[in-house]
Amino acid sequence: MNFSQSQVVRYFKETREELKRTNWPSKDETIRYTWVVIALSAFLVVVLGGLDYFFTYLASRFLL
Repeated sequence: MNFSQSQVVRYFKETREELKRTNWPSKDETIRYTWVVIALSAFLVVVLGGLDYFFTYLASRFLL
């Protein structure tokens, strides 16, 4: 790919304009969303850890 300097400059100008029009979340929303992600991640760790333990138990019980 061969890009001219004007294409690269235009790309960054358009990107900057688009970022100005972006509706960014407030600080409170960001904190709330962060806690939701942490809680869901912890929940998935417990569920997947439990499944891993269960299937490991089954495998050791029936295969060994």
